[in-house]
Amino acid sequence: MPDIRHAIQIDVPAVQVYPLVSSGSGLSKWWAEDMTICADGTVGLGFFNRATVYALKLVRNVSPSEAEWLCLSGKEWKGTTLLSHLSESKGQTLLRFTHANWEVDTDYFVSCNTTWGALMFRLKAVAEGKSAGPLFSMTGWRF
Repeated sequence: MPDIRHAIQIDVPAVQVYPLVSSGSGLSKWWAEDMTICADGTVGLGFFNRATVYALKLVRNVSPSEAEWLCLSGKEWKGTTLLSHLSESKGQTLLRFTHANWEVDTDYFVSCNTTWGALMFRLKAVAEGKSAGPLFSMTGWRF
């Protein structure tokens, strides 16, 4: 099964990065503005006026070093996992991100890889206090 992988150095301690990758409110600061939290803790991220909604469940939560989300919906996303592994050295955090367990390498997989690259820089900016806001507004891309 193919995986999407990225790594980025963030110039703040892991305790400042971890909430951004381990909570719905954190995800909404750099990924998708349209975020809901269900009673069972599932997070819904809406894209393009909710034409697409990804339901995510936090299945591993080891503060401040690891967060893993299970994707519960999406034609190609369902059953995949989003893993953020953070390691800190001298007040800086290395974030290793993996979107794992894709069934096949499709054009959509490739486009998601490109999008994840852009998202890593959004996450870095937010963590470092240089927020450009989430990459996705309620209605579409925010550049």
